Amino acid sequence: MSSITSISPEVASAHHNYLDQLLQPIRRYLDGIEVNNPKMAHWLCQLIPAQCPFERDIILFGHLLFHIPPMCKLNPFYEQFIGLRFRALTFLADVYGEDVTRYC
Repeated sequence: MSSITSISPEVASAHHNYLDQLLQPIRRYLDGIEVNNPKMAHWLCQLIPAQCPFERDIILFGHLLFHIPPMCKLNPFYEQFIGLRFRALTFLADVYGEDVTRYC
């Protein structure tokens, strides 16, 4: 007997494909942003973190109670934001010769 709350793989796949199609224009827009201004590049490097700020280990008296996984991967635009940050870092390092280690 099937549960009312269960979703068949076909329905889940169709929902996922539909969501991807809806988000695709925003992904293309983010991928198309060109970084050609040092002020904008600095702002992007400060705004977009180098690593996911939500991943944590909860430790009590030296024992790991639980682990909170990185939530950034749940963001549907995660790869686009990381790419944008990389383009900003590359712009600052290659065009302006700046030391970008403070953003790493």
